[in-house]
Amino acid sequence: MGTKIKDLTTDELRTLISNTIKESMEDLVEDLLALSNKKYLNSIEEAREDYKNGKIKRFEDVFDI
Repeated sequence: MGTKIKDLTTDELRTLISNTIKESMEDLVEDLLALSNKKYLNSIEEAREDYKNGKIKRFEDVFDI
């Protein structure tokens, strides 16, 4: 079983919260950069269209698993 919050020191809890917020902010910035990139958005649109038209192979089929 993992560590419980009551078992953490104040510094450990502060570090945990800080790291969680930092990771969330990094993810948010990454998403904003990606969504502001027209080429990236076009690639998503193209991939969705390929999937819709059956042009996508399943992972299991490609790797024969």
